[in-house]
Amino acid sequence: MLEERKNVLQALEEEKETRPVRRFEEEEVPGLEEMDTHNLVALYLREGGRHELLTREQEYELASAWQAARRARERLEQEGDTLSDEERAELEEIIRKGDAARQELIKANLRLVVSVAVRYRGYGVPLSDLIQEGNMGLMHAIDKFDPERGNKFSTYATWWIRHAVGRAIADQGRTIRLPVHMAEKIRKVKETAFRLAQETGKEPTIEEIAEEMELPVSKVEQLLLFAQHPVSFETPVGDDEDATLGDFLPDEDAEKPIDLMMTDGLREELQRALEVLTPREVHILNLRYGLKDGREHTLEEVGRKYGLTRERIRQIEKEALRKLRHPSRSRKLRAYLA
Repeated sequence: MLEERKNVLQALEEEKETRPVRRFEEEEVPGLEEMDTHNLVALYLREGGRHELLTREQEYELASAWQAARRARERLEQEGDTLSDEERAELEEIIRKGDAARQELIKANLRLVVSVAVRYRGYGVPLSDLIQEGNMGLMHAIDKFDPERGNKFSTYATWWIRHAVGRAIADQGRTIRLPVHMAEKIRKVKETAFRLAQETGKEPTIEEIAEEMELPVSKVEQLLLFAQHPVSFETPVGDDEDATLGDFLPDEDAEKPIDLMMTDGLREELQRALEVLTPREVHILNLRYGLKDGREHTLEEVGRKYGLTRERIRQIEKEALRKLRHPSRSRKLRAYLA
C-alpha cells in the first residue's frame, strides 16, 4: 500500500508539471469546475484502504447478490402491477441487498482502478480522467461478471478497467480535437452518468442526465454525440514486463477486443506475433487464460491434459509469454495500440 501511494504521488507531481492550465469559455455549464486530481486520488486511496481485498468466495457472494438484484428489478418493472404485496416486498429486499453488494464490490476495487490508471499515465490524458474512465470500466465489469463461471472478479475487472482507460487514451488521439470547454462538458456528462448509475444501479437515460445537470435534452444528446469516436484500439499490451494474453478475457455478450481492431496492419502484426508460438503453446495459453471458454485452467489441470508435470507446463507458458514480449513484436503492436 505504501509503495502504491508513492507511485500515485509521483504520477501526480509529473502531471502537475506538464498539465496545461485550462481556460473556461463563457458558454460553459454553470458551476462546472475542474476536478482536483490530488483530492480525487487521495479519496480513492483512503476509501480503498478501508476495505480488505475480497476472497474469491466473497466476490462470488457479492456478485451473485447483485445479479439477483438485477433480475429482481427487471421482474418488478415488468410484473409490478400483478405482484402481491408480499412478492413486491421480497423483490425489494433482494434489490436492497444487491445494491449494497454492488457498492461493496466497487469500494473493494477502488485501489485496482487507481493502480491501473497510474500505469497508463503519460499519454496526454489527466490522471483524474483516467480514474473516472476506469470507474466506468469497473461498473461495467460488475454488470457483466458471471460468478458461476468460476473466474476471479478482480482478474475480470482488470481487463474492463484497462479497456476503458485505453479507450480514453485512444480518444485523445482524435484528428480533430474538441475545444477544451467542450471536452469539460463531456467529462461532466460522464461524471453525472456514473454517479446516477451508482445511485440507481442502472444506466441512466439521456433525459435523467439532462434533468440532473439542468440542461436541455438536445444539449446532452449533442455532447454524447461528440463524445463518440471510432478508435483503432485494442487493450494495450503494456510494458515489456507485463505483455501477457491474460488481457483477452472473453465475454460472450460484450464487444470482443478483436472487433476494435480497425486496421489491416494491426491484424497482420498480431497474427505475426502469434505465429512465433507452437500449436502446443497456443493451446496451453488458451487453457491457462480461458481464451476460448472463459474458464482459467490451473497448471495441474493443463498438465493432466498433456501428461506433463505442473512445473513443465509453467515453463512452457513462461516461454510462450517471453516470445510475445520480445521487443521486436511488442514494439510493433504498441505502434498501433498507443
